[in-house]
Amino acid sequence: MYETPLTGLVLSGGGARAAYQVGVLRAIARIRRDVLAPRARLRNPFGIIVGTSAGAINAAALASHADRFELAVEVLAKVWQGFRAEQVYRADSLGVIRSGAQWLTMLSLGWVIARWRRLRPRSLLDNAPLAGLLQRLVPLERLPLMYAQRQLHALAVTASSYTSGQHVTFYDGNPALTPWVRSQRMAVRGSISHAHLLASSAIPFVFPAGRLAVAGGEGWYGDGSMRQTAPLSPAIHLGAQRLLIIGAGRMHESGGRASTTAGYPSLAQIAGHALSNIFLDALAVDIERMQRINRTLALLPDGVRQDTPLRPLESLVIAPSQRLDDVAERHLECMPMTVRTLLRGVGVGNSVNDARGGSALASYLLFEAPYTRELIALGEADVQARRDEVLQFFGWGRAEPAAAAGTVPRELDFELP
Repeated sequence: MYETPLTGLVLSGGGARAAYQVGVLRAIARIRRDVLAPRARLRNPFGIIVGTSAGAINAAALASHADRFELAVEVLAKVWQGFRAEQVYRADSLGVIRSGAQWLTMLSLGWVIARWRRLRPRSLLDNAPLAGLLQRLVPLERLPLMYAQRQLHALAVTASSYTSGQHVTFYDGNPALTPWVRSQRMAVRGSISHAHLLASSAIPFVFPAGRLAVAGGEGWYGDGSMRQTAPLSPAIHLGAQRLLIIGAGRMHESGGRASTTAGYPSLAQIAGHALSNIFLDALAVDIERMQRINRTLALLPDGVRQDTPLRPLESLVIAPSQRLDDVAERHLECMPMTVRTLLRGVGVGNSVNDARGGSALASYLLFEAPYTRELIALGEADVQARRDEVLQFFGWGRAEPAAAAGTVPRELDFELP
């Protein structure tokens, strides 16, 4: 049984930046162990889980173990703490040559050569290894049981259709849930598969699009953060009464360090800026929109407020207290040599200024343990700094002593899938 009021968890996109989400969730699970009795901890704190891009993968992993929230968080933490790039995309020489090198060659020499050689490179990197990881990490076959036991009200992941141009939310859960349609976005009910997760996390240009069947037809889908004008909308439509929103940057970021060079920006700088726009800006704007609506509703008389379809929504937003671009810059050398060589072709790490400019792009692709561990630690520290806000948001009071901070109860011992 999930906790009430019905709490929605919103996990944004951001590639390797999603390690921060795991740190936040791990700290919340620790606080929960400290203040709740064992029986109370049997309830799932998030009845609705919504994810986009890499956040969709974390969301599906949590949903698949909705009856064992703390276990799910620890499994995720162990995977992200030990990450290697080759678990997500091919980093060997042959794999990089077959994807990235061909792709960059087409950019520089033109599509005439592509036609001549019949080469059709689809992306900068080949994410085939991720499919195998998902099979082990995310047991989606458990979802029907989670719905039946009322451990989970709904799971939703989002993807963007290259075929129709629409932003599509794929969801499943309580039988009473109904789809919705808005301008340039729609919801489709059905069983969520690993193919949906791969499509939702297919960063444009970086990873290949995925093919999905929708309404009797098939189409190509990419990262759900693209054209996502209302990231909070799926959780609200699915019935969330309050939202925990975990961002992946910018909302607490300053403008950052300016480059000292007056030269033209590298392709890496432009790509990093574009990805930040795709992954971060829409969430910040939607949060501001929700806060404005809450303030407006608070000014209305009770009678008038009851006549409007809008309702105030309690929320807690947790976002990095440090610039993740700067964190990534410290770990550029952790990337596989083949990938570093490929990214130098677009301007990542060729000089001090290029490192600063290209670190934004690298921050999405740095699936390496030193970087992901630092993001997890940052997420944990950010939650601990706001412990009182977390307790107030969930309504968790003081309870009898629990396991020591940083430890996992005995019943959560596990082996990685």
